[in-house]
Amino acid sequence: MPRKTIHRFLPDVNQLLDAPSLRWIRSLARDPNLFHINRHSVSLAFAIGIFCAFLPLPGQTLIAVILCYWLGANLPIGIILIWISNPITIPPMFFLTYQLGSTILDTQPVQFSAQMDWQWFKSLGSDVLKPLFLGSLLCGSILALISYFAVFQLWRWKVLKNWQERKEKRKRNT
Repeated sequence: MPRKTIHRFLPDVNQLLDAPSLRWIRSLARDPNLFHINRHSVSLAFAIGIFCAFLPLPGQTLIAVILCYWLGANLPIGIILIWISNPITIPPMFFLTYQLGSTILDTQPVQFSAQMDWQWFKSLGSDVLKPLFLGSLLCGSILALISYFAVFQLWRWKVLKNWQERKEKRKRNT
């Protein structure tokens, strides 16, 4: 089953929370949804992790923790998936989301160089950040929906497949 496969890769929550540096988070761990592995919580964690990975903001992990806690998704999986956006993948991700946002807003993509004055920051906000945020939110939302339904359906398919195999095995044994 998918649950067994996922359990192999995730650390044991009780051992993890025994660490002195993580004792402050024990009250959160009492919420069974945050660490429960089922079709809904894992699918939702995939959606949250992928959506937050596309946010061009610092603190993606904190946003994912809040969303996982609020929506009842699996916390470790949601946090792990944020690392889709890492120092290697961020430049192409944000370049493509910027291009998408520029296309949607019908603006020309700008070639810019960094200058540390107020005018540069002011133009950065209107010329670069608006298309970047729009493209990032759009891509993050679409890919989050796709990942939610893909994981949900793959999980369902695997459970049905296992059920069929057990049914055939019982039929052969009788």
